[in-house]
Amino acid sequence: MSASLSGVRALDAADPLRPLRGAFDLPDGVVYLDGNSLGAAPRVAGPRLRRAIAEEWAGGLVRSWNTHDWIGAPARIGAKIAPLIGARASEVIACDSTSVNLFKLLAASLERQAPRKMILAEAGDFPTDLYVAQGVERVMGGELRAAPAEALEAALGADVAVVMLTHVNYRTGARRDMARITRLAHAAGALVLWDLSHSAGAMRVDLDGADADLAVGCGYKYLNGGPGAPAYLYVAERLQAELVSPLTGWMGHAAPFDFVGDYRPADGIARFLAGTPPILSMLALECGVDLFASVDLAEVEAKAQRQADLFIARVEDRCAGHGLTLVTPREPAARGSQVSFAHPHAYEIMQALIARGVIGDFRAPDILRCGFTPLYLGYEDVWRAVEVLADVLETGAWRAPRFAVRNKVT
Repeated sequence: MSASLSGVRALDAADPLRPLRGAFDLPDGVVYLDGNSLGAAPRVAGPRLRRAIAEEWAGGLVRSWNTHDWIGAPARIGAKIAPLIGARASEVIACDSTSVNLFKLLAASLERQAPRKMILAEAGDFPTDLYVAQGVERVMGGELRAAPAEALEAALGADVAVVMLTHVNYRTGARRDMARITRLAHAAGALVLWDLSHSAGAMRVDLDGADADLAVGCGYKYLNGGPGAPAYLYVAERLQAELVSPLTGWMGHAAPFDFVGDYRPADGIARFLAGTPPILSMLALECGVDLFASVDLAEVEAKAQRQADLFIARVEDRCAGHGLTLVTPREPAARGSQVSFAHPHAYEIMQALIARGVIGDFRAPDILRCGFTPLYLGYEDVWRAVEVLADVLETGAWRAPRFAVRNKVT
């Protein structure tokens, strides 16, 4: 990896993904390293939503459920997400939020796996996953076991119904070996539920190749679906007839417009729908997902890892002696599309960076987190970000009192 400015500019000039930068609406002068929290806005999203409001909603009114196939949006968008996660179109549907989808799949798994009732998770995984599992534990009479990462395999006992893990850790960026863990869980008689929120759209994911059972993911990070975009869920075809969602809403009914009194689950992945889909949010998500139609995910992953390598090397060169400690794995195959450094004043440093147009985020208690989104992030952007970080540290700019004021969203 070149360590010179001319070298990174040469990488940008040769980058096959470079033309996609123009597909996003980003402010001039900003280096955006937070696409792993909220993806950038596709330029087509605004016009698409304006058309949906002015023509389909205002003009078509309720007819647009049929004439513009609003009713088919969850399955249509799920089918477009499927190639990004190594799944078949019939195994993915866009719906609800990641948290709601976790609840649905965990509860359905416990029912299918009875009398087993244990949910096995990692103690350091994303908090909402653990919170949802605690809710399922309370409602279903299950039991959550949150084990340290190094103790997970030993915890795979005969009482484990389902293993719930994030594919890429939200704090450290460490990537799990999906195929290996799935194989071990199956050998113990357990299902595996993967959270792909920090991997789908940033790297190759192969759920079917790993013989995965279940997965969820969000639409607003690497898929660029907008704040609070609908999520999606995956259920392997071999399991669909055996699992029933605990949220038996009308859209998951076999014949929702027959308006009968008793619930009968739809065939296939549609049984995991619940309420009426939020069409405007769905259409925004579709704009983000459509940008991947001609993208080679191998190129996306390779670029993200080159950018991560560049970032690590430059930070350790330019910012040496300022107390930063790398917490992300150095080996590209062992990490996702982000790099995290620990520092006692990580929050203040990140706020100083944001004030200068380098936008990453902070994760408690001490993590500076920077995401690499290859569809719109250039190599020179990475270079510039480190230069700004070095200046913030060298001048002590982060010590300004205003940077210590905690925002609600960090």
